[in-house]
Amino acid sequence: MNTAVEKINLLGMPKEKLEAFFESLGEKRFRATQILQWVHQRGVDDFDQMSNMSKVLRDRLKEIAEVRGPEVVYDETSKDGTRKWVMRMDSGNSVETVLIPDGERGTLCVSSQIGCSLDCTFCSTGKRGFNRNLTAAEVIGQVWVARKAFMPFEPNADRPITNVVMMGMGEPLLNFDNVVDAMNLMMEDLAYGISKRRVTLSTSGVVPAIDRLGEVTDVSLAISLHAPNDALRNQLVPLNKKYPIAELLAATRRYLARLPDKRKATIEYTVIEGMNDKPEHAEEMAELLRGLPCKINLIPFNPFPESDFRRPSMNATRRFQKILNEAGYVATIRTTRGDDIDAACGQLVGRVEDRTRRSQRYIEVQQVTP
Repeated sequence: MNTAVEKINLLGMPKEKLEAFFESLGEKRFRATQILQWVHQRGVDDFDQMSNMSKVLRDRLKEIAEVRGPEVVYDETSKDGTRKWVMRMDSGNSVETVLIPDGERGTLCVSSQIGCSLDCTFCSTGKRGFNRNLTAAEVIGQVWVARKAFMPFEPNADRPITNVVMMGMGEPLLNFDNVVDAMNLMMEDLAYGISKRRVTLSTSGVVPAIDRLGEVTDVSLAISLHAPNDALRNQLVPLNKKYPIAELLAATRRYLARLPDKRKATIEYTVIEGMNDKPEHAEEMAELLRGLPCKINLIPFNPFPESDFRRPSMNATRRFQKILNEAGYVATIRTTRGDDIDAACGQLVGRVEDRTRRSQRYIEVQQVTP
């Protein structure tokens, strides 16, 4: 008879939860600080190496706890320097994590779910269906693995990861508690010490969760808009049927109003040829966003096999940008990075044991479509 007790993974515990954990063991709260520094600042996952804790405590921790990150099954670097990891999670599913270097800045794109419970029509992840939410340890584990890939793993070493964006696989606000715990660790001075301005959560528009987010954190916010009106956004982002644009932008304003500084939301807009790239769409966007503190990130669509959409011409994208710039907005065109290793925006797929049968339905449609 197997009586093994499942160990507690300390990797995903922010400081407050670690303090409660050690108090439950009859230990002092400062043990949480020690664990945070060993694990997140030095990359240590072996309790025996944690020399400032007693042997008795280390032995106790080995019995009931662990520090376990995801298993790396793929690690590839693009010709442009973009690096992609495929990380296997418990139960055999995997997610993808991407590091985009840009001068002294390194932006890590982190996943929050295995697959995605939404079904945005321009995103490859959604076509793979959905399996489950990632745990907090699996979310922060992506940062931990990426950081371990660059040695030395020391507090004062140059940081290869200066920014984190929750823009990988999944909708972060549908995995609320685990994502918040992971982001708290990203910003924790005793862990990764990333500025709240440099941790960005991107959402397709889960309006009640945006309001809830504003009650517990002040990370930066990005809105996956992709359309200037409800009729078009209903086609591209089905969640819009539940939370239309007016409600989404109102929630965004409420979130920004809570922040202690004058930060702007990032409006993400995937530009798709013949769908949402016309001058009238840009003019409608300019009017729609009037008065909202924001910057606009135009993302040329990145093709993938299950989609009939096409990448817009650069002329069309620049014309769209020009209209927004002339209306007074800061609008930039995101440079496509990592497309030779399928690491570009909208291309992350991982390995998903689909509980929704969505992926099978797309396959069946493709088989009967001439």
